[in-house]
Amino acid sequence: MTTTLSTNKAETEAAVRSNRIPTVSIYGLPFSKLNMDDTVAYLTDAIDRRSVTHVITANPIMVMTAVDDSGYYEMMRTAELIIPDGTGVVWAAKYVGEPVAERVPGFDLLQRLMDAGQSKGWSVFLLGTDQQTIDQAADNLRLKFPRTRIVGVRNGYFGPEQDAEVVKAIREVKPDMLFVARSSATQEPWIARYKRELDVPLIMGVGGSFDIIAGKLKRAPKLFQKLRLEWFYRLLQEPARYKRMLVLPKFVIKVIREKEKVTKARPYS
Repeated sequence: MTTTLSTNKAETEAAVRSNRIPTVSIYGLPFSKLNMDDTVAYLTDAIDRRSVTHVITANPIMVMTAVDDSGYYEMMRTAELIIPDGTGVVWAAKYVGEPVAERVPGFDLLQRLMDAGQSKGWSVFLLGTDQQTIDQAADNLRLKFPRTRIVGVRNGYFGPEQDAEVVKAIREVKPDMLFVARSSATQEPWIARYKRELDVPLIMGVGGSFDIIAGKLKRAPKLFQKLRLEWFYRLLQEPARYKRMLVLPKFVIKVIREKEKVTKARPYS
């Protein structure tokens, strides 16, 4: 597990301006060390320049999937920005001695970008989940961020034979942002496959965010967030997710073992 050099605030600001960001490498996957404010600044600049940017809001489950699946691993490495959404990733970065500035939750980042869009005049396309949920999420976002235009809404239940149709519909309205919520197996690979063809400045997978925005699920209370137990609160709401959660202890053990290997491999001074 290799890491990049640490950075201070001045270096971070310079990195944002120059389109380079400080990262910590976790199994070869470069996680951003930027805090929320600097992440928003970086992405605002990307949107203003209309530079296609695939943002992955990554957690330990995704990291372990990448470790076990070379195709998924290479897909993640093609992303322009990987942010530490999961608390396990934040812990891992700190454990190897290269802490990130803070956890950057995808749900909060979506809200911040929607808010930034109000003054920037941005437009957004919402793609994913079922039609009722996505429609309700769109209505709620319009109420909260009335000056960020929602120019397209579509459910995420479509197969490869409909990909061209979906891509065409998105390209026709030319959104500044595309938020995608599909199954964990298809969400990021679909974005990676079509991001150049879509030609949208910011494309981000948002997982279950639309369910929360629509009121279908509740976000974890502040106490759970503070204790870094949002994952547990979601598990309580969706018990069927327990099989996915079984990978978390494996992630912790692997991080510890990998650090031990690196420590033992270092020559004595």
